[in-house]
Amino acid sequence: MTRIGVSRRKALEAGACALAAAAGLWATESAHAGTEPGTATEAIIRRWYKAWVEKDEGQFQALMTDDFTFTSAAGDDHISRSTFKTQCWDTQAKLIERSDLERVITSGDEAFVKYLCHTTNGKSFRNVEYLRVRDGKVEALECYFGGAGYPSAASKGM
Repeated sequence: MTRIGVSRRKALEAGACALAAAAGLWATESAHAGTEPGTATEAIIRRWYKAWVEKDEGQFQALMTDDFTFTSAAGDDHISRSTFKTQCWDTQAKLIERSDLERVITSGDEAFVKYLCHTTNGKSFRNVEYLRVRDGKVEALECYFGGAGYPSAASKGM
C-alpha cells in the first residue's frame, strides 16, 4: 500500500470544503481580506472579522444579535453573548494582529469561513468557523480550532 502524506493545512482545507459541500453552500472565489463581498451575508461576516482585528468593541457588539450563541470544542456549548464577550473578546481580541480570510463560503444567511490569524506575539493559527446571520447580525458562531489550538496558541505564546 502506498502512503500519501497530507499536511494539516491541506486536510483542514479539504475538511472545510467538505463541510460546506455537505451543507449545500456555494463557494465564492478565494476571499482574502480587503476584497469586495459578494453577498450581504459576506459583508456582515467581513465586518465581524474586521472588528476583531481593529479591536472595535462597538462594532463587535453591534454585529451580534441579543440571543447570540458561541460553540467550540473547548467546552463552549451555546454560550451567551455576555459570556462570549467575557471569555473570548475581553481575553483574545487584544492578541490578534490580523486575520487573512482564506475562504468565505456563503449561502443565504449562513457562512463557513477559513482564516489564518496572526497574533501580536508573531505566531499564527488557522480556524474554520460556521456563522449564521439574522437581520444583519451574527446570531450563532461555531468555531473549529486548527493547529496547536486557540485560544492557547495566541494567549500562551505558542
